[in-house]
Amino acid sequence: MNGERYLFNVFGQIVAIERIEDRWISYLKGADGKRCRIQLAIPSDLSRGELSQYLYDIYHEQATPTNGDVFEIFQ
Repeated sequence: MNGERYLFNVFGQIVAIERIEDRWISYLKGADGKRCRIQLAIPSDLSRGELSQYLYDIYHEQATPTNGDVFEIFQ
């Protein structure tokens, strides 16, 4: 495991993404803090800097007037 872990607000939902070896693994994070693995194919060659735009492109149909963007949550 490379130890890379990132959190994103994706149109109001919290998505956790971590790098394990050469793959990105994604989870939906619930209000209780528990993670549930989601089936999201993220290309392995995608950089951290490209994750926000990728998530936006995949989930843009979930945008609402009050949750209209994707951004990284820095811990």
